[in-house]
Amino acid sequence: MNSKLSAVIITFNEERNIQRCIESLLPVVDEIIVVDSFSTDRTKEICSTYPIVFFEQSWQGYSQAKNFGNSKASNDYIFSIDADESLSESLQKELISLKGMGFDGNYSVNRLTNYCNKWIYHSGWFPEWNTRLFSKMNSSWNNAIVHEELIHGKVTKTAKLNGLLFHFSYFSVNQHKEKADKYSLLTAKKYFTQNKKVSFLSPYLSAFIRFCSMYFLKLGFLDGFSGLMIAKISAQSNIVKYKELQRLYREKETIY
Repeated sequence: MNSKLSAVIITFNEERNIQRCIESLLPVVDEIIVVDSFSTDRTKEICSTYPIVFFEQSWQGYSQAKNFGNSKASNDYIFSIDADESLSESLQKELISLKGMGFDGNYSVNRLTNYCNKWIYHSGWFPEWNTRLFSKMNSSWNNAIVHEELIHGKVTKTAKLNGLLFHFSYFSVNQHKEKADKYSLLTAKKYFTQNKKVSFLSPYLSAFIRFCSMYFLKLGFLDGFSGLMIAKISAQSNIVKYKELQRLYREKETIY
C-alpha cells in the first residue's frame, strides 16, 4: 500500500492565496510541488519561505502544467490542489488517517466555495465533487483547453472523502466577471476544435436557461445577493462563449 503523498499546485500571480494553500498542506503531505508560470507578483518569494519544490516554466496550458508537476512528484499518490484552495481541518485529519492505512484507488473531494466572503451552499456550486487524490501511475490530465479532466489508465474505485476542500474563488464581482469571460473564450475555442455547432439564438437562449437553472432550480436565491450575481454572470458568460464561437465560425468561412 502507498502511504506517502505529494501535492501539486500550478500558479500564476497567486500571492493572495498561495500561503493559505501551502500551510494547509504542510501537516499532511510529504512533498509540495509548485509549477509557476513566471509570476510577476510575490508568489515565488512567498513559496521560497517554505520547504517546497519550485519549478518555473512558460505557460503551455492547464493540463500540461499539471502533468509536468505530477511527473516531478517523488511519490505515486498525488493530491492536486489549486492555489486558491485549502484543506479544511477535517480533510487534513482524514488524509492523515488515510496515509496511515495506505491509499487504494482514487478519492474525490467535495469543494465549498467562498464568494466575496460568503460561503455558497446552492447555485449549483455545492456540492461539487472532483477527483483530487489519485495514483500518477494510473492517471493523467487530458489535453482540454479548459476544464481539464483526469483520465485513468484502468478502471479503479473512487471513494468520497468527508472533509471539505475550501475554495476562495473571487474577492469581488468584477474579478468573477473577468475570469468568467476568460474561461468563456477558452471554452469557445474548445468547442470550435470539437466542431460543436451553434445557432443564432444560442447565446441568448442558453443564457436564459442557465440563469433560471442556477437561480431558481438550484436555489441560488437562497445565497442572497451573491446567488444573484453568480447566476447573472454565469448567464452573461454563456453569451460571451457562444458569440465567440459564432465569430470563430465566421472567421473560418472568410478564410475558406
